[in-house]
Amino acid sequence: MVAEHTGSGTAPSPERSSQGTTVSESRAGATTWSPLSPGHRWGRLDPLWRALVAIASGLAQLLALPPYGLWWLGPLSAALLLLAVGGTRPRRALWLGALSGAALMVPLVNWQSVFGVDVWLAIAGAETVYFLPLAAGLAVVARLPYWPLWTAALWVAQEAVRARWPLGGFPWGKLAFAQPDTPFSGYAALGSSPLVTFAVALTGAMLLWTVIRAVAARGGPRILLPAVGLATTAAIVLGGLVAPAIGRPAPDGTVTLGMVQGNVPNTGEMSVLGERMQVLRNHADGVHELAEAVREGEYPEPDMVLLPENASDIDPFHDEEAAAIIEAAADDAGVPLLWGMSRFNDDGTRYVQSVVWDPETGPGDTYDKRYLVPFGEYIPYRDFFTRFVSRLEQVSSDAIPGTEPGALEIADTTLAVGICFDVAFDPPIRESVAAGGQIIVVPTNNANYNFTGQSDQQLAITRLRAVEHGRPAIVVSTSGISAVVEPNGKVTYRSPEAEPDIHVAELTAMEGPTVATRLGAVPEALLAVVGLAAAVASTVITRRSRARIER
Repeated sequence: MVAEHTGSGTAPSPERSSQGTTVSESRAGATTWSPLSPGHRWGRLDPLWRALVAIASGLAQLLALPPYGLWWLGPLSAALLLLAVGGTRPRRALWLGALSGAALMVPLVNWQSVFGVDVWLAIAGAETVYFLPLAAGLAVVARLPYWPLWTAALWVAQEAVRARWPLGGFPWGKLAFAQPDTPFSGYAALGSSPLVTFAVALTGAMLLWTVIRAVAARGGPRILLPAVGLATTAAIVLGGLVAPAIGRPAPDGTVTLGMVQGNVPNTGEMSVLGERMQVLRNHADGVHELAEAVREGEYPEPDMVLLPENASDIDPFHDEEAAAIIEAAADDAGVPLLWGMSRFNDDGTRYVQSVVWDPETGPGDTYDKRYLVPFGEYIPYRDFFTRFVSRLEQVSSDAIPGTEPGALEIADTTLAVGICFDVAFDPPIRESVAAGGQIIVVPTNNANYNFTGQSDQQLAITRLRAVEHGRPAIVVSTSGISAVVEPNGKVTYRSPEAEPDIHVAELTAMEGPTVATRLGAVPEALLAVVGLAAAVASTVITRRSRARIER
C-alpha cells in the first residue's frame, strides 16, 4: 500500500471539490494521503451514487450470511461501504451508514416478527445505529496512509461494542458469521470471530485499493501497484487456509452421541401446561425410539444422549410426573442424558438449564444459560416496559443468567455446553473449552423460528465455533435444525425442520486449546484499539492541517 504523493514545484490553482474544500487546501494536510480523501476524484462521487453503493453494501452482507450463504460477498460488502463513505465528511457518512445498516438488519432479523412487527423493527433499528459511527469512522481513517488496515480494524471495534451493549449486546450479522466453512474461517482458530471479521474487511479494502490503483495507473509505470494489491489479497485468503494447523488440538479418543429432536407440535387449543407436557413427552418418546433403534441394530450404542433446550419446560424437581417421564427415558436408554429444562426458584425466577441425568444416580451436574434473550427470556426494566407493551406480561417469569462455564463431564467425556443464544458470543464456548470441554454441544430451542433463516444463521455461528476451538460440535434442537459439525466447520448431518428426528454420531474428542482459546479477547481488544486510535489520529491531523491553512 503506497501513499499518495503530491509532488513538488509550483502549487496548482485552487479547484473546488464537492465537499467545499479546495484541492490545494486538501493537499496541505493529511487528506492528500489517500485516493479516498476529500478533493480526490474518487472522493467526488454523486450523493445518489453514494446512497446506492451504501445500500448495495448492506445487501451484499445480507446475502453473504445464511440462509443465502454467498460468503464471497462479505469482502465486497466491506469494500462497498468504504467506497460509499470514502472522501466524504464524517457527518455525511452517518446517513450512508444508516442506509447500509438498515439494508442489512431489517431483512436479517425479520424472524423477530414472530413477537410483533414493532419488536422486529425496533431491534433492526437499534442494530442499524451501530453502522452510523462505523461509517463516520471509515470516512475519517480513509484519509490516512495504509487505510485498508485501519478500516478493517474499525469493523472489529464496531462489532465488539455491538456484542456487548446494551443489555449484553446482540452480535447477529457479524462479517465473521458469513464464513463458517470458507478460506477465511481458519482465522477463527487464531483470533476468534474478530480476526475473521478483520480478514474479511481487510480483503475487501485491499480489493478496493487495487481497483483504485489500477484505474489510476492506466498502464503507466505504477502498474505494478495493483499487482502488489492482488498478491496481498491472495496472501490474506491463503493465510486462513493454513491458520487452523497452528496449535491444532490433539485427538483423545472417539465418543458416540445420540441426538433427539422431539419437535414442538401445533397444539391448537391446548393449554400452556398441556403444550409443555406434550413437548416433554415428545422428547421422552424420542429417547425411547432411539433406544429401540439401538436394540434393533439400526444405530450403534451411544455413550450419552443429548436433548435440546426446553425439552422440558416443566421443572422435574417440582413436578413428580415430569421427573418420572425423564427417569423412564434414562432407564430405557441405559446411558446418561443431557436434558434441557427450566428450573424454577421459590421467588418465581428461573434458570434455563442443561442437566446431566444418569439412569442410576439421577440428576447431577448442571449448566445455566449465561446469555439470555432480552424481552424473550426476561424483561429488563419490567415495570417500565410493561406499561407500554402489555404483551410483555406474557413472559411471566424472568430467567437469571448463569455465571459458570458449561464444562460438563458425561461418560468420561467433558462437553463444552453453550445453550442457544450463548453461541453467538465469544466467551461461553471459549471458557467451556478452556475448562476442559472436548466436544462443543449447543442445545437450542428454535421452535418459533422454523423456516425463517434464524436456525441456519445459528448453525453457521456454531460451525465457526468448531473451527475456532478445533473441536467437533453438536447442535440439538427442539424442532430443527439439529446438526453434526466437524472441527473444520463442515456439516456431516443436518436434521429436517419441524419434524421429529433421532440420530447417532461418532465424533473424535479433542484435547488442548487452540491459539484462539488461549488468547481469548486479546486479538479483539488490540484490533479495536488500533481502529479507534487511527480514527483519533486522523481527526487530530486533519484539524491541525486546517488550522495551519487558516493561519
